[in-house]
Amino acid sequence: MSSKIKKYAVPALDKALEILEFLAAESLPLSQSEIAQGIGRTSSEIYRVLVGLEARGYLLRDDVSGKYRMSLKLLELTRTLSPVSQLRFAAQPEMEFLAARLGQSCHLSVIHQGQLMVILQVQSPGPVSLSFNEGTLFPLLQTVSGRVLLANCASDRRARLLQVLPEPSQRAAQEEALLAVREAGYELCNSELTDGVTDCAALVGRPDGETIAALAVSSLTSVLGKQLGREELVCAVRDSAAKISTALGL
Repeated sequence: MSSKIKKYAVPALDKALEILEFLAAESLPLSQSEIAQGIGRTSSEIYRVLVGLEARGYLLRDDVSGKYRMSLKLLELTRTLSPVSQLRFAAQPEMEFLAARLGQSCHLSVIHQGQLMVILQVQSPGPVSLSFNEGTLFPLLQTVSGRVLLANCASDRRARLLQVLPEPSQRAAQEEALLAVREAGYELCNSELTDGVTDCAALVGRPDGETIAALAVSSLTSVLGKQLGREELVCAVRDSAAKISTALGL
């Protein structure tokens, strides 16, 4: 922990979060002493925190055993938050910066019912730019964003999504291509859907973990190499994707 974080630390809050995270991971009712041992503190250190968490409804205490377990209050709180709204809120500032940095529009997409759905677009500040309507659906395998998401999602989910390919040989070839995308950390290529357009996409999230979305920039191919270099484009998109991931706590 940095000196700055230590300066503003709230011990009681730290203890409360440690308790909640520990009980959530254990998934079993535990006694005060078991919780204390699990988080590396003494029973006396956490007594008042446990009482407070119980009083606020975050913990439930069994009258017979005296053991504590998580209530559903945290789940109820998270239900009031739309995942897409949270993602849009976290991504918007960085996407505005990216659009201004490159002079190109950018968009954020997720997998929705086996297709790629655009959930946020930030328009280029320039007079001419490409536009993607929010809510538009595209085939996963025909977009760089879709392939980036497929390359980084869990293998069982990827296998299910690749069932759209009828032949095992097609699925095997696509798996190999997706592995190359995963190893590169991005994909940059000519658009399969629009002539004269080059697309670049990078992952927002963590490979095989919290794979959330794909951040992409679509540029007129004629612009690349003149006003905008390919390496500059890739670097900027990956940098912004990483910053959005950090903003989401990933």
